[in-house]
Amino acid sequence: MKERTRAVYAISVAAEMAEMQIQNLRVYERRGLVDPARTAGGTRLYSVADIERLIRIRDLLADGLNLAGIARVLDLEEDVRRLKAVNERLRRASGE
Repeated sequence: MKERTRAVYAISVAAEMAEMQIQNLRVYERRGLVDPARTAGGTRLYSVADIERLIRIRDLLADGLNLAGIARVLDLEEDVRRLKAVNERLRRASGE
């Protein structure tokens, strides 16, 4: 498993790292903006990638977006990343 995606941080640590309140993380999870891993006992565990996403959410909120707008921006950013990867693979395959 990649270190960036290995879920190791408890919600309190993730909230501190993202400079947010714990209850905000719970709201973002309910809204589908972040999906932390869960232990067998149900404890949320966040990865570095999750924390980076939380920081992006925080920054977009500071820019004035609401949660629906943030969800759309995050989806579009993921589409761009995926398409860039596909484009790069096609360029390498064609010898460019």
